[in-house]
Amino acid sequence: MSINEGSTATAGPLLLTVEEAAQRLGIGRTTVFGLVKSGELESIPLGRLRRIPAECITEYIDRLRAAARANNQAA
Repeated sequence: MSINEGSTATAGPLLLTVEEAAQRLGIGRTTVFGLVKSGELESIPLGRLRRIPAECITEYIDRLRAAARANNQAA
């Protein structure tokens, strides 16, 4: 039995730097820091560093898409 059997494959690192998160979202570092500070984008402390779980980027995008759909239906 393979060690990877039954597990899902992930592309890229599980934890992203602010710069990497900004690049994935196509926004600036300052904007990412603002999203983290406001709680819209989750981050975790790793020693003196902050890292953003890759899955939180996907969840943030999903929330934006849901809000856009709700706004389109209300219009």
